[in-house]
Amino acid sequence: MVLPDHALINTIIAGKKLIYKPVVNPIMLFQKSLVSIEDVSTEDIEEIFRISDNMVKALEAHKNPHIMDSYVMATLFFEPSTRTRLSFESAMLRLGGSVLSVSDVSSSSVAKGETLADTVRMAEAYSDIIVIRHPLEGAARLATQFTGKPIINAGDGSGQHPTQTLLDLFTIWKEFHSIDGLTISMVGDLKYGRTVHSLIMALSRYDVTINLVSPPSLRVPEHFLAKIPRGKKVKITENLDDVIESSDVLYVTRIQKERFADKNEYLGLIGSYSVDERVVEKMKKSAIIMHPLPRVDEIKPEVDFTSNARYFKQASYGVPVRMALVSMIMGVA
Repeated sequence: MVLPDHALINTIIAGKKLIYKPVVNPIMLFQKSLVSIEDVSTEDIEEIFRISDNMVKALEAHKNPHIMDSYVMATLFFEPSTRTRLSFESAMLRLGGSVLSVSDVSSSSVAKGETLADTVRMAEAYSDIIVIRHPLEGAARLATQFTGKPIINAGDGSGQHPTQTLLDLFTIWKEFHSIDGLTISMVGDLKYGRTVHSLIMALSRYDVTINLVSPPSLRVPEHFLAKIPRGKKVKITENLDDVIESSDVLYVTRIQKERFADKNEYLGLIGSYSVDERVVEKMKKSAIIMHPLPRVDEIKPEVDFTSNARYFKQASYGVPVRMALVSMIMGVA
């Protein structure tokens, strides 16, 4: 199916007609959209960590903070999702709010040809905050032009996934009590994997070593590498063994099948890297393995039972982190 706003998105972005500036005021997320990880300052991230930690404690005590009883969230998912959609909806419900959801494009007016602009305008009328996932890069940014309500980007094609990055950072912070001083190795599809694009940009603010491990055809796009400040420690390699022993965090990603125009190219890259017990044995005992999920064959099931595995815990943090973010944006945190 050809989605109706592809040409419009390309025209606006290529023509630089889009009026959009990242929000970088510390602790000033009230009524602001989150399209890129650049929309949050380092101070904002620290505050998100603090509130997320409080949310974790509340959830563990089975005490949901009903601070959004009169608010409604619209989740518009034009692309399949399990963890992101459910964690956003769980977050809103646990905050006491309500959720309106479009999780199947074929059952919405998009199937009749309704544009993204009109869908967003209608969601604005029914809700207080809008979460959107779309297969086209730039769609979330475009959506901000058609509503005065806050937009949260839940993934736009091979662009960014800022809330995934926030929960990734929170996972690392919870495990090591700091982010500075760590060596973080990202492995797999670094070209189409939007989670690593946002994470690289966020990590570049910290005193970390970043290793980028991928086949040459799946390296991080240059425009994301260009955002890393000079002087940061970045290593690009094809060989996982080059970095495995020094890594504190091994961030594994799947090959993004849905992003490939040529399926034969995808088939040729499956299994490029596979984390199994042999790989784990080379890691530091204190190192952790992360994955934004879903996984295919890049982490073997036996790894789930090792002390290094953190990807399911990582996924569980999606709820408290999104509770913190939504409550900050709505001004009730």
